[in-house]
Order: sequence, then structure tokens, then C-alpha cells
Amino acid sequence: MIRNILSVLAGFAVWTVLWLASNAAIAAAVPGAFGDDGATDNAAILVLFLVLSVVFSVVAGSLCVKLAREKPMRLAWILGVLLLAVGIFVQIQFWDVMPVWYHLIFLALLVPGVLLGARRRQGEPAPVGAA
Repeated sequence: MIRNILSVLAGFAVWTVLWLASNAAIAAAVPGAFGDDGATDNAAILVLFLVLSVVFSVVAGSLCVKLAREKPMRLAWILGVLLLAVGIFVQIQFWDVMPVWYHLIFLALLVPGVLLGARRRQGEPAPVGAA
């Protein structure tokens, strides 16, 4: 049971560390693209954030099921829902500084990204239409 809990926490921690590090790197590389409050309407940067979020979700889902002892897809769902819950909280904090389309797409892709990573790790075929 402890290992299963740790598998979810590890996936969450890896996603978070990758996300924060990539955001810091992008902000340092393109400082003029962000306001003091973190605001940006630069479509290229927002799309990059979305792509990175999906990649990190796939990595987190893959790690979660790799570390899980039993019911790995259930744990991947738990990880996805945890990321979504935290994501909703964070996106609300930045609601006024980024376009609505970004927030909605960001949130909509968290759980599918985690499940894609989990399925790929288990050797299951990806769902139709998934990358």
C-alpha cells in the first residue's frame, strides 16, 4: 500500500518539478514575454506550455505505473485527478493573466496525458486519436 501511495506522489512530484523548472527556464529565456504578474498572451509560449504539460503528464503517468505494485491504472487515474484538482486551483489563481482558451485546454489535457503515459508503460495500445 505504501508503495502505491508513493507511486502517485512520485508522479505528482516529477510533474511539478518538471513544470516549475521549465516555466523558470522559459521565463528566463524570454523575459519580455511576461508581465510582472506572470501574464502573457504570447500564443507561441502558451502552446509551448500546453505541449510541455502533456509531455510531463505522460512522464508522470508512466512513472506512476512503473512504481505501482497493484492496480496501476487505478493509481494513474488517482494521479490524473490529483493533478487536475491542483491544476484547477492554480489556474484559478492565474485566470485573469492568461486567455481562457489556455486554461481550459491545459486542464482538459492533464488526465488524458497521465493515462496515455500509464498505458504506454503497460504496453497497452494508445486510445484512438491519441499521440
